[in-house]
Amino acid sequence: MNRHCLCIFLLLVSFVLGVLPACTNNPYRASESGKNVYYDTFSGEPKHLDPARAYSEDEYEIMNPIYEPVVQYHFLKRPYVLVPLTAATLPQAQLYDAQGQRLADDTPAEQVARAVYAIALRPDVRYENHPAFAQHPDGTYRWHLEPGNHFPQIEHPNELAEQGTRTLRAEDYAYQIKRLAHPLLDCPIFGLLANYIDGFPEFHAQLEQAVVRLRAERRKTAGVFYNQEADERANPLYLDLRNYDLPGVQVVDSLTLRITLKKKYPQFIYWLAMPFFAPIPWEVDRFYTQAAAVEQNLTLDRFPVGTGAFTLAVNQPNYRMVMRRNPNFHEEYYPAEGAPDDEKLGLLADRGKKLPFLDEAVFVLEKEAISQWNKFLQGYYDNSGIGGDVFDQAIQVSASGSIELTEAMQAKGVRLLTATAPQVSYYAFNMLDDVVGGYDEKKRKLRQALSVALNEEELIQIFLNGRGLPAQGPIPPEIFGFHGGQAGINPFVYEWDERQQAPRRKSLAHAKQLLAEAGYPGGRDSSGKPLVLFFDTASASGAATPQLEWLRKQFAALDIQLQIRSTDYNRFQEKVLKGNFQILQWGWNADYPDPENFLFLLYGPNSKVKSQGENAANYENPRFDALFRQVENMQNSPERDALIQEMVMIAREDAPWIWGLNPVGYGLYHEWFSNTKPVHFGRNTLKYKRIDVPLREERRLVWNQPVTTPVWVALAILVLSAIPATITLYRRERGVARA
Repeated sequence: MNRHCLCIFLLLVSFVLGVLPACTNNPYRASESGKNVYYDTFSGEPKHLDPARAYSEDEYEIMNPIYEPVVQYHFLKRPYVLVPLTAATLPQAQLYDAQGQRLADDTPAEQVARAVYAIALRPDVRYENHPAFAQHPDGTYRWHLEPGNHFPQIEHPNELAEQGTRTLRAEDYAYQIKRLAHPLLDCPIFGLLANYIDGFPEFHAQLEQAVVRLRAERRKTAGVFYNQEADERANPLYLDLRNYDLPGVQVVDSLTLRITLKKKYPQFIYWLAMPFFAPIPWEVDRFYTQAAAVEQNLTLDRFPVGTGAFTLAVNQPNYRMVMRRNPNFHEEYYPAEGAPDDEKLGLLADRGKKLPFLDEAVFVLEKEAISQWNKFLQGYYDNSGIGGDVFDQAIQVSASGSIELTEAMQAKGVRLLTATAPQVSYYAFNMLDDVVGGYDEKKRKLRQALSVALNEEELIQIFLNGRGLPAQGPIPPEIFGFHGGQAGINPFVYEWDERQQAPRRKSLAHAKQLLAEAGYPGGRDSSGKPLVLFFDTASASGAATPQLEWLRKQFAALDIQLQIRSTDYNRFQEKVLKGNFQILQWGWNADYPDPENFLFLLYGPNSKVKSQGENAANYENPRFDALFRQVENMQNSPERDALIQEMVMIAREDAPWIWGLNPVGYGLYHEWFSNTKPVHFGRNTLKYKRIDVPLREERRLVWNQPVTTPVWVALAILVLSAIPATITLYRRERGVARA
């Protein structure tokens, strides 16, 4: 072959070799291939990663693998139980009367003057490496800078060369609890803690006074043109909380913390499992509360520092979040026991093995559900939820009525896990309203009629693909106080179907009879005027969504006109706080597995209007409130359950809510992803997850074969196009050679 032909051939070969490697849909770097990495998604930027401020599930998804409270929920056991995490043993409250005499654990709350938790810590827990701990030989801190000094230009604190670590100390937990009272942090549970931790409100007032003094000093130094907002934005106020005493939180020694509550509150142990009570060292607080850090947007809200199994290595909330194994993580092992079926489900195969199993976890921002779903099907995400628009691709209903995966999902080896969430979604009546509120018999029957007519079973099927259970009261399944079967139905809305052995909603005729007894026969009052009710929703557009149209039809079945009033979110919140509504949709996701965390939603002193509490219906029944005060601080027992059942029946009869539904979550998991179990409390589960990397690589290759046909067609066209030119060149060269 002459040199021209050879050049053309080599050019074509180079083209093929250059294009073929690009024939892939793999969204990850080639360097990640074969690595022990877990892939998941998130849909929005976490607002806070500071444990004093964060209070949402998307924030906790990132925080829980990093921060470690003293206790955690057992990964496998159900009902949920707490076990030590950084604590050496599970803390137990010691109860005392007003004279300081020790009381029995089951002493009624009204006889208890103090509840003391002595928390002993493990000695082997260390923080992740971080520049906040880096010290000079003389003990001064390398990156605690003097005013006017600056960090090098960095994107992440880990880019600072000098770093350090130290062991966890009791003072770190005390420091964080003090931060919960910091007036500049606006902790969302401050009000609750003020009711319980000894001296907490007074401590908050002390810090407020300190802030006032600091501001006055700065204003005096700067002069008349001082701009407080601009100054504090560039150079935040720093309070060294070690210098302020909180009576209810005392450091006994380096590994012992004592917390004193003003009253008996058994649920406090659950709060100790939340990130609010994770440790924050003073060195970290000082590092982030200095101008050098703030000017580069280095804050605790973006870059958490903890003792957990993982660290936040990459924080790019508009793209991805990357967590890496913490090399300083203390010894922790996979549980050796669990729920009865866990052995059969393979959830105990890793018993006794050291945690964590992953080297890295990558969370990718996915705003489009279809994009996320397709990447899951291609094996690029290890698990997935099921959106309504793809539900039929994943789930089918068998002839017996059971829920199963489709054949396509089964062929991929995908597993389906379902679990009823400890949540309640409901419609709240404003009990302060003249029409739908009130406590006389007619007002009760109006609300009961609407509760019967609003067909939650239909809503669940139409809008949730069957993923929900009609709620029978304020307490969801798997929470103490919930009763299933015939004993647990709401008799004002349901009757028991003996043949189906299931609750059956009462008839529309019954609802109409209740409506007539309420003074609205045929949906009209005594003067013949139609009954018009108002439903408020947070929607700036005011668009009539399918669900709102469905809701209108439910009321229309009773000849009641329902008018939808849509406003933007801020205006909607204002209406709720002021009680300027009749009916709205609301919900609650449990903080911890105790009935008190649901019953308080109907406790009178928690009224939205009167105290800005979580009682959105502004419900107030003296007997219910008295029972709540009795049961809120009781341990679980038959006596407590009996009182709870009385409370639930009172609320069912008063009907401040249309009881709504308890959502059922559906999750899909690839066969290479193990140690998967639905967890609704704590969610500190990343350290238990395991990936079979070779199996995942194998499946990805099979499911994502490169489509090279267009390349070969293009190559053939180029070759065929080159043949005439090659022949011409060949003949010309032969002619020259002969001459």
